[in-house]
Amino acid sequence: LVRMPLIKGKTARQTLQEKGLWEEYRKKYPYNPMVKFTQYGTEPMTNDADMSYYGVISIGTPPQSFSVIFDSGSSNLWVPSVYCSSSQACQNHNKFNPQQSSSFQWNGESLSIQYGTGSMTGYLGADTVGVGGVSVANQVFGLSQSEAPFMAHMQADGILGLAFQSIASDNVVPVFNNMVSQGLVSQPMFSVYLSSNSAQGSEVVFGGVDSNHYTGQIAWIPLTSATYWQIKMDSVSINGQTVACSGGCQAIIDTGTSLIVGPTSDISNINSWVGASTDQYGDATVNCQNIQSMPEVTFTLNGNAFTIPATAYVSQSYYGCTTGFGQGGSDQLWILGDVFIRQYYAVFDTQGPYIGLAKSA
Repeated sequence: LVRMPLIKGKTARQTLQEKGLWEEYRKKYPYNPMVKFTQYGTEPMTNDADMSYYGVISIGTPPQSFSVIFDSGSSNLWVPSVYCSSSQACQNHNKFNPQQSSSFQWNGESLSIQYGTGSMTGYLGADTVGVGGVSVANQVFGLSQSEAPFMAHMQADGILGLAFQSIASDNVVPVFNNMVSQGLVSQPMFSVYLSSNSAQGSEVVFGGVDSNHYTGQIAWIPLTSATYWQIKMDSVSINGQTVACSGGCQAIIDTGTSLIVGPTSDISNINSWVGASTDQYGDATVNCQNIQSMPEVTFTLNGNAFTIPATAYVSQSYYGCTTGFGQGGSDQLWILGDVFIRQYYAVFDTQGPYIGLAKSA
């Protein structure tokens, strides 16, 4: 098994709150997590202020180190580069210098990607990428030339996509596909464990599962589309009542989105059921004293019930308590992000293709 430890760092929201800039920022960059799933060219800058898990990889010979978000909702690898000078995000992050790597090769193509956090543009090159102690040869990756302002407040330098090649910009072969084809992993699957509270302990395991990370059985759910890690969701219920996704819907298991996101009307309904009031920016706040008495929310996927208690879907900060249910607009797609994955160890099997979910240990 190839282990990639993840660090749970400070989120952009926390950093901006500490600097007293959060109110101003969330007005300027509304939360729009669906952007990365609906690519229509240029999109407005948005934020995912709560992403906090990243791991350190290396690129080049000798290796240059970068912290990246391991994102199962996108497929490209990119890092900031020395060619990125005007974006603030490149001033406070590590930058790749191709001239300092003897194994680097230019690819000659340009790259542009949209995320919930905004966009990056740049160029493609190929080099050796070190992940969890193995070296992936000739990995094509992006060298950023410009990055969205919001990325200046992310702790990670770049993003490593773990979705399928079918949605990769420029049809680049993703890192995990190369790990499989180069014989670096024993099985064509990887799994993600996100620890709840501590900064340490989270990890991506490439090549299999770690039975220490879960209890009980793994429920295997077939993908409905091998693009994102997309599956069928039967319903969302509270106290036995269906409160959202009535009659079924589609959901994406996404390590690169922090919240559980759904259609605005469904999310409003869930938030009112749990006793939250939503402000104009879509933040749903609750009284921190009420957490113990708030109901569980059950997501039924392919006939299997996955329950999230209030202690898991409410986050407490200096500013009070907010729920982890985010509004995704009119889109009918759901994103089961980190709030869900912290409760359920997620196994991504490219061969089925299947998603496996088991209660986190």
